[in-house]
Amino acid sequence: MGRNYELGDRTKQFALRVIRLFGALPKTSEAQVIGKQLLRSGTSVAANYREASRARSDTERISKFSIVEQELDESLLWKELLVESGIVPEQRMIELKNECEELLRMTVASKKNLTSR
Repeated sequence: MGRNYELGDRTKQFALRVIRLFGALPKTSEAQVIGKQLLRSGTSVAANYREASRARSDTERISKFSIVEQELDESLLWKELLVESGIVPEQRMIELKNECEELLRMTVASKKNLTSR
């Protein structure tokens, strides 16, 4: 229960950080388009993790974890594009990027544990 609660809380906090980042982005077309993509993928992480925690079977849980994994990877792409395009300074994105990568590792590990049962 402890680890699942921690991961659930962390995915929700991740989504909240993405929401705050989006709100602070410049209002240029480029920043808003990329930011909305990040907003969608970043908030989807928490929603799909919550669905995974309520799954009725390991197969369903693995499927939801796969979506969480995809959304985290997509979030990493949008973060990279925000930095590499010069919209957001790299320093401002480091902690969020690190949290995204750690959540991705934890999700992959959870999925592997379920698959090996």
